Amino acid sequence: MILEVDNVELNFDQTSILQGIYLKAETQKVTCILGRNGCGKSSLLKIIFGSLKAKYSLVRLNKKPITKKFFQTGLVNYLPQHHYIPKEVSVKKAFQLYGCSWEAFLKDFDSFLVHKNAKINELSGGERRIIETYLVLQSKAKVLLLDEPFSNIAPLQIEKIKQIIQQQKEEKIIVLTDHFYEDVLEVADVLYTIHHKRSHLIEDENDLVNFGYLNSAQKAIIQQ
Repeated sequence: MILEVDNVELNFDQTSILQGIYLKAETQKVTCILGRNGCGKSSLLKIIFGSLKAKYSLVRLNKKPITKKFFQTGLVNYLPQHHYIPKEVSVKKAFQLYGCSWEAFLKDFDSFLVHKNAKINELSGGERRIIETYLVLQSKAKVLLLDEPFSNIAPLQIEKIKQIIQQQKEEKIIVLTDHFYEDVLEVADVLYTIHHKRSHLIEDENDLVNFGYLNSAQKAIIQQ
């Protein structure tokens, strides 16, 4: 399965944000987007999902244009930066609502057993993020858009999330963006950056320096 996003142009109040964006993602390859804060990464995910209207955009799945908002097809799920599970819902109820196995979750995150009957708003921000990310990853959607899935999560838990991403990519298209670039580079099979409003396919760390995302010192650390 192949997802293509083409000719994306986005303006906010006469200010150009994105121009001529192209992105291709497919099953068995995690597609990641890097870029400086404010470059339009989150906006691009919202445009693909269908919650933000661009001046121009074309979304194709297996070469067929999506003629309505993508989320209306039931084929896509989206992890936003903000919390999306109602705060008054219990942890166990959240898993029931989203059709996910609580027992399977505990196999990866056994420390959550004590939170089974807790309300979502009684968890820490990192704990909420783990649950939200897990529920999206385990959803039945064929296309997953993840906006900062590693945010506010402890390093050990990030590693578990990355393992689940690797498992889910076999049958799902996964597009993610995050400012933890070292974790992004580890999980990415295909990497883009947004620089000067346009998307650029990244071949190696030198490209990230050339497009202004990393400096030479950061590049050296990655290569160690």
